[in-house]
Amino acid sequence: MCSNAGVRWEGQKIDDGAAAALLPMKGLLRSVRTPEFEGVTFHEVAAKSALNKVPAQSNMPFRWTINPMRGCLHQCRYCLSPETLILMADRRQKPLREVKVGEKVVGTRLEGRYRYFVESEVEAFWHTRKPAYRVSLADGTEIVASGDHRFLTERGWKSVAPGGGSDVASVLTVQDQLTGPEKIDDDARTGLLGSVATSRAGLQVAAVEPLGSEQDLIDITTSTGDFIANGVVSHNCFARRTHEYLDLDAGRDFDTQIVVKTNVAEVLRAEVSKPSWGREHVALGTNTDPYQRAEGRYRLMPGIIQALADSGTPFSILTKGPLLTRDLPLLQQAAQQVEVSVGVSLAIMDPELQQQVEPGTPTAAARLKLVRALADAGLSVNVLAMPILPWLTDSAEHLDLLHARLKEAGANWVSTGALHLRPGAREWYMQWLQEQYPHLVPKYRRLYRGAKGGFTSYAHKDYTSWLADQAAQARRRHGFIRRENPRWRARNNPEGRDGGDQPEQQEPQLPGLESITPGQQPALF
Repeated sequence: MCSNAGVRWEGQKIDDGAAAALLPMKGLLRSVRTPEFEGVTFHEVAAKSALNKVPAQSNMPFRWTINPMRGCLHQCRYCLSPETLILMADRRQKPLREVKVGEKVVGTRLEGRYRYFVESEVEAFWHTRKPAYRVSLADGTEIVASGDHRFLTERGWKSVAPGGGSDVASVLTVQDQLTGPEKIDDDARTGLLGSVATSRAGLQVAAVEPLGSEQDLIDITTSTGDFIANGVVSHNCFARRTHEYLDLDAGRDFDTQIVVKTNVAEVLRAEVSKPSWGREHVALGTNTDPYQRAEGRYRLMPGIIQALADSGTPFSILTKGPLLTRDLPLLQQAAQQVEVSVGVSLAIMDPELQQQVEPGTPTAAARLKLVRALADAGLSVNVLAMPILPWLTDSAEHLDLLHARLKEAGANWVSTGALHLRPGAREWYMQWLQEQYPHLVPKYRRLYRGAKGGFTSYAHKDYTSWLADQAAQARRRHGFIRRENPRWRARNNPEGRDGGDQPEQQEPQLPGLESITPGQQPALF
């Protein structure tokens, strides 16, 4: 390996057919592999633009972002045998290998307590090669899948085998009942395909066996996030279509073919130097972390920071990684020219719980050290204490410890927010909760109960109001004072409150839900 981090891995250029097969890629300069990132290819491109405009309909508090790299080194893939039969929207079945992007298949949509079958469009299709498993059902159905592939059971989504890279907290067992359609009829009035996805006779898991070898597997991304494979509801990978815009596959390539905009700093400097540039706030880290490991080799951020600062453009960085400390001198210099803020995500202080909920992320201690380094450099550090987990990290003791440590580390402000149980994350979180804290499951079901029954993504407003008050009290106890910032006030404090002491609110009284007093919460600390 080259010892000079500024050199672009000379001698590692790829000239074999594997790289050529990815062509044409717009602006491709060369492709690079290195032992430091086994199995990953970096495609160095000459980008035509650096600034990305946020869609007008977005509720994000900024309009511009920069993404120096495309793709991620740590994404999961959920794959099936090419011979798996996929239920198409016209009720025919065809092998997965014959499914095409743009075709309509049958997926599902959750409405209240019920999951209905709906038409779903195939958005991406890709191949991979992984260790394979055979899932056998009581009715004789067999499905060959990767270990991280997920199926919908009567108790939520479950992966085929442990250690497959999925963040699902449990795996299939012979007691599990999968879900699937018995029949599907059109209902033009509702846009649904009629029947409800339920477990039924014959869909009980009889065995899960490793085949002992790698096999060619395929997966698709659909607009609903799922499809029907060999008669059962099957999860697919999250949509990654942004990779397709760069002439790369949305699946395996997203994980192993990382596109690096090597000229991003030069292009950015030209863009922010135009008379038409309004010097609006630019956010970095909203898509992928700009300080992921490869940044240690490519050193793109120094040029980006300098270009923004020299043009008088305020910016913010959101990261979890300590690599940012490399650029502290540059950030200090930039802060003398423009408004600079850095966001660090930290919400869980208990080490064991943190690794259960956020496996593989930097520890609380490492992130506190990052906050300290930023504060010592004189930079504004905003900590995103999100998500706060009901009955796990919302106690007065936990919030007090969190704010105390953050104050000691030099954080400027702490923003808290309750757990958002959006579809997809909801299934695995509730399954994890069932296994680790089963006594909390009924409470969560009541706390996240929708108006028509079933789940909603947001906690009850009485709870969020109570949590906001608890967090406000913790901030006041530890001396956090929101600095005057008209843009923040207009966006987050429309009522014009001064942030001073306010009367304490009563604990929330939810229908059918006991009071959330600290004494009733798990004593984690």
